[in-house]
Amino acid sequence: MKKKIKIICTLGPSSLNSKFLEFANKNIDLLRLNMSHLKISELNNHIKFIKKKTNCPICIDTEGAQIRSKYKKRKFYERKSLLYIEKNKNNVLGLYPDDIQDKLKINDILNIGFEGLKVKIIKKNNKFLLTKVINEGYLEGNKGIHLENRKIKLKCLTEKDVEAVEIGKMHNINNFALSFTNTLKDVKYFNELTGNKVNNIFKIETKQSINEFKKIIKEGNNFLIDRGDLSKDISVYKIPETQRKLINIKNRFRNKKIFIATNLLESMIVNNYPTRAEANDIYSCIEMGADGLVLAAETAIGKNPIECIKFVKEMINQFK
Repeated sequence: MKKKIKIICTLGPSSLNSKFLEFANKNIDLLRLNMSHLKISELNNHIKFIKKKTNCPICIDTEGAQIRSKYKKRKFYERKSLLYIEKNKNNVLGLYPDDIQDKLKINDILNIGFEGLKVKIIKKNNKFLLTKVINEGYLEGNKGIHLENRKIKLKCLTEKDVEAVEIGKMHNINNFALSFTNTLKDVKYFNELTGNKVNNIFKIETKQSINEFKKIIKEGNNFLIDRGDLSKDISVYKIPETQRKLINIKNRFRNKKIFIATNLLESMIVNNYPTRAEANDIYSCIEMGADGLVLAAETAIGKNPIECIKFVKEMINQFK
């Protein structure tokens, strides 16, 4: 019997509409709400709207243990320029969660977003952090920030995440995802929080989670390789090997599922048709044993969300 390959898509401004959600009924297996880009005040109404328009199940994807930028515009910073980090000040870079600034130290290196911007902390006091740009790039709001030179302990869930899970349970949501899963303890805690009758997805996007994967996989059933954030922790050139390694481990277990996310159809955010490299990537993911494919920006903010889904379906059909 042919293996069922799931299609998971992220909802956003391009897809939170009647046309796309009606299309989802027969074409999508899971609709993802990304709490990293969604206000908690919006979640309740979004769930109601989605349930009104489609029977497709919903997954609430948590923010997890990640530092993110708070910034109100998009600005390019050249190498050696100075950048201040302060709490609750307009037009100055802020950090989320709010207490993270206190944990940072002089000489810490922050890799901001995916456009190359890196800064080094050169001064710290009770009011601000002063950083120097060591690699030029664009600064934007709500971008993931990776601390390159050392590891700091973050809670596996934010207060916003816990509230989102409770809202989801109130609406009988049966799918939740834990971002930045790191340890077996994280998995057990999330399972307790969400309850026994739900499908939890544990996202593998850190070096620590790779090292712990053989332990983590025994406590969970569904896993997601987020190649975007993972590439900042282990570097891009290690992604292909790591992806194969994790899928091979998963293949030793019956009834365990692993999904692949990030850059599957990145070009279709703005273009009408994918590249040959993207087609080959999707085919390779399925061929090596992926149980599902996840579209993120492609369907959340892209210009062709329905065409993205159709293309993924066509690629899956190549395995008939």
